[in-house]
Amino acid sequence: MTDIPLVDLSAQHDEIADEVAEGWHDVLKSTAFIGGPQVGAFESAYAEYSGTRHCVGVGNGTDALELALRAFGIGPGDECVLPANTFVATAEAVARTGATPVLVDCREDTALLDVDALGAAIGSRTRAVLPVHLYGQTAPVELIRTSADGVGAVVVEDAAQAQGARRHGRPAGSLGDAAATSFYPGKNLGAYGDAGAVTTDSAEIAERVRLLGQHGSPRKYEHRVLGFNSRLDTLQAVVLSAKLRRLDRWNAARRTAAARYDELLADLDAVALPVVADGNEPVWHLYVIRVVGADSERRDAVVSRLQAGGVGAGIHYPTPVHRTEAFAHLGYRVGAFPVAERLADEVLSLPLHPAITVEQQQRVAEVLRETLR
Repeated sequence: MTDIPLVDLSAQHDEIADEVAEGWHDVLKSTAFIGGPQVGAFESAYAEYSGTRHCVGVGNGTDALELALRAFGIGPGDECVLPANTFVATAEAVARTGATPVLVDCREDTALLDVDALGAAIGSRTRAVLPVHLYGQTAPVELIRTSADGVGAVVVEDAAQAQGARRHGRPAGSLGDAAATSFYPGKNLGAYGDAGAVTTDSAEIAERVRLLGQHGSPRKYEHRVLGFNSRLDTLQAVVLSAKLRRLDRWNAARRTAAARYDELLADLDAVALPVVADGNEPVWHLYVIRVVGADSERRDAVVSRLQAGGVGAGIHYPTPVHRTEAFAHLGYRVGAFPVAERLADEVLSLPLHPAITVEQQQRVAEVLRETLR
């Protein structure tokens, strides 16, 4: 039986291989591996794509979050609010600044941050709110901003899964005071290794992010602040530019595939299909269903049977932040975020990528039916 992968990066590479090879040849010939002109070209193109004035390329998405927070002066004694159901990097970036992650629950229908719960979590020490655009769908930043503005906090989007997504017609990455994104290979816009970026309309914030990512140095051997070494490699900029030119078409293919799953799985009472919030145009980084009423053991068994049937299913994410060992010190009890905890037991991701075929999706639906029967 031919396996159906959760993600197929080889199809993307085949499409851009010649363009990347030519671009890499130019980089190798010039030896401009750090800060070459291809980096600036990509930053300009991605800023325009994201509907922002500035883009600063950095080493990875976690650095992008941390550097954005540091650019706003966030550090020890401050609190940053974020959803409990996110990849650990969102909380990790906050903790690395010395600030304290404050967690809130999510909505059951969309799995996005629960705006009603946000109000109770925001306080006098809140300096930032980090809405996560989960699975390729944009969080309701305009509502989140209302709560943040009430205490003078900034909004920093975690847009790692949402390159090309829109809310009320505006691109993800342009909705907050700044946004951080990841170009990890499996993202909708993925590099051939680690890479990330910060987007913002603020020239001041962009300048601070760039300064912090270059050892605090505006020019060689002048160091104004304690910084980091986190820069977008020129070789990765070549890859990202090639993919960016195709991203809208690839995202459209993802939307078509998601709509096809909606049709193929519509009559399965044992699973809940993804819900798109009003005003959102998602890019389907992941197609996440829920095994309704399952505990983690039963959901894991479903995933194992799918994989045994040749379907590359996955789980995003099996453990909410507060239940990880790394963040046990925050002191949240089991049951503190019941929706996030329930979703962690129920969710599973089905294969979805721009190159997935109708026949593959039909096979996924068939194996899922057999598994649940």
